[in-house]
Amino acid sequence: MARPTRMASSTIRNAARSLPTGTDPAAVRRRVDGMHQLLERSFKIPGTNQHVGLDALIGLIPVGGDLIGAMLGFYMVWEARNLKMSRMAMSRMVGNVALDFLLGLVPGVGDAADFFFRSNTRNVRIIRKHLDRHYPSTATVGQ
Repeated sequence: MARPTRMASSTIRNAARSLPTGTDPAAVRRRVDGMHQLLERSFKIPGTNQHVGLDALIGLIPVGGDLIGAMLGFYMVWEARNLKMSRMAMSRMVGNVALDFLLGLVPGVGDAADFFFRSNTRNVRIIRKHLDRHYPSTATVGQ
């Protein structure tokens, strides 16, 4: 059986340094895409084509894990606020995070819900749609 590899702390620091810190839409897109990758697609389940992320792993911790996952999910809402997205779009995003949190509170159901209801993926789609409409120069090929 293959042993999982650990990412060196220097690699994590370098990845964090490469993220842009500006408030321009292109920088926001890169940060949101990076957070989406971390929360939803960090690890591939061996023998399958299914990816999971930090959100699913943290969600295994009763109550506290779901709370931490919701706080990480609200980061995307904060970025949406910085982009001055509509209240309707942001309320949809808050609803996605809240539903994910509430499902996570139910033992067993919450862990399965992390595979089927990916609130962060839904929220990043909302942000990308806004960016593509209002800032088309930030679009990247192969999203």
